[in-house]
Amino acid sequence: MGRRKKEPRGVHRENIASAAAVLFMEKGISQTSMDDIAKAAGYSKATLYVYFESKEEIVSVLVLGSMKKLCAYISSAIQHQESTRSKYDLICKELVRYQEEYPFYFKMTLEKIKFHFESQDFYPEERETFQVGEEINEMIKTVLMSGMEKGDLRADLDIAPVSFSCWGMLSGLIQFTASKADYIKQSMGLSKEQFLQCGFDMIYQSIAGMEVKQ
Repeated sequence: MGRRKKEPRGVHRENIASAAAVLFMEKGISQTSMDDIAKAAGYSKATLYVYFESKEEIVSVLVLGSMKKLCAYISSAIQHQESTRSKYDLICKELVRYQEEYPFYFKMTLEKIKFHFESQDFYPEERETFQVGEEINEMIKTVLMSGMEKGDLRADLDIAPVSFSCWGMLSGLIQFTASKADYIKQSMGLSKEQFLQCGFDMIYQSIAGMEVKQ
């Protein structure tokens, strides 16, 4: 325990968060107690509260970390692509990658990201998670605006609601497919990848310019 005290605070927080992540995925958040986390991380419960005031704070740290990875995935994927469709395809690919690597947090980002920060009832990580989400929204908006300028996308798109709709439709499709993969295979004879591609194509065609659709 003496060695632990010499380690930076961030190391302890990372150790605890990593142990909690495993438990959350195995048992779910509601079924995981701070006692469980302390035991898995190798800390006393009292020591645990030195680094995190609640289970919710641990969750906020984990969600932020996963969202930062998603933002980095998308940013890296689209920056060297020229065509609108290539950028769109890579956004889809990275969203799928994120869901497969972080299924637990992918679902949470669809449901639990806060956006009201007038009160003091939030953790700094929750505000930062919102800001990272806004960065992703801005990247999608940039792809859409560029596509409109090139004539790849419809000229009448209202950027803000369309970009947010794309985010919602793509994320929802990916989450739905992950939960219904067996049914899709059995009833349609399609793999998860084939079904997703069908959905991605349909969403793109809804915003594509007339020449592109033809």
